[in-house]
Amino acid sequence: MSRTIDLKQKEVINISDGRRIGFVNDVEFDLDSGKIDAIVIPASGRLFGLIGKEEEFVIPWEKIRKIGEDIILVDLDERFIKKYFT
Repeated sequence: MSRTIDLKQKEVINISDGRRIGFVNDVEFDLDSGKIDAIVIPASGRLFGLIGKEEEFVIPWEKIRKIGEDIILVDLDERFIKKYFT
């Protein structure tokens, strides 16, 4: 069993293009079911997640393909990539 703090120490990588998305900063929960809905990665313009842009990347749990010891592999489609990275 993993804890949410374990997720925050992992880097997120998109498997479709190898892009490094960033490190998990937060997790969104469904309070009714107690399940994780999404992981949240701060925009690259933020300093230590505190100063800078307020934008975040919210990646739905269904997009996660594999959680490893050091990284989380996600499968993001072109629409997500264009929305946040262009």
